[in-house]
This record gives sequence, structure tokens and C-alpha cells, in this order.
Amino acid sequence: MITGIGHIAYRVSNLEESLKFYCGILGFKEAFRLYNDQGELWIVYLKINKNNFIELFPYKGELEKGYDNRSFQHLCLLVDDIDKTLEELSERGLAIQGKPNRGKDGNYQYWITDPDGNRIELMQIMPDSLQAKS
Repeated sequence: MITGIGHIAYRVSNLEESLKFYCGILGFKEAFRLYNDQGELWIVYLKINKNNFIELFPYKGELEKGYDNRSFQHLCLLVDDIDKTLEELSERGLAIQGKPNRGKDGNYQYWITDPDGNRIELMQIMPDSLQAKS
């Protein structure tokens, strides 16, 4: 039985900028690093909670930034209070523009991007939302 999301993986063009964003701004912790057989850094694991991680794959080439035709669409992070979360992220250096929106599913959402342009949805599940009712 599937019980949740184990991790999501990104290729990143600048590991230090990505660590600054995911750890410094979003507040995740680096869990561990894996190295390939040649001793080169292969993957950096970031811990979100007990069973959820983000994998960062340092990429030596140039990545096309932003939302394009890649199959990856976005990462959704659940928050308990979207306004308070945005206030905290702003204090950590994230530029906040605009206000959260209430989606067609009945939840509040706010969109941000990481240094490589990957889209991240911050979502507060509301008691009357389709997810809460399902």
C-alpha cells in the first residue's frame, strides 16, 4: 500500500544556492550525501520530516531554468497556516509578492520557485476543501 511521497528529485545548477534556498529559507535540514564510485558528489538528501526527503543532484552542465516541457510539474508542500508561513519565509529572505489564493479545491495556495525555476506550491488544507472531504 502506498502511504505517501518518499522524495522528489531535482537536478540543480548551483548546489550552494539550492542549499541556501531549501535549508536557509524553507528550513529543511541536510540529511546526508552520497558519492559515486569515483568519489564525486552524486546526491544531497534534504530531510522534510520523518519519511519525506528532497534529493538534489548537482549538475555540471547548464540547465534550462523555469517551467517548460519537462515532465516535472511542481512540488506541493503542506503548511498549517499559509499567512504565518509566508511571513516566516519572508523573514528568511524569500521575496513574497501578492497574497495566497483559494483554489478550486477549496484550499489556500501560494506559488514560489527555487533557484533553478522549479515550481513549489505551498498549500493549506481547509476543512471544507475537496481533499478534507474525500
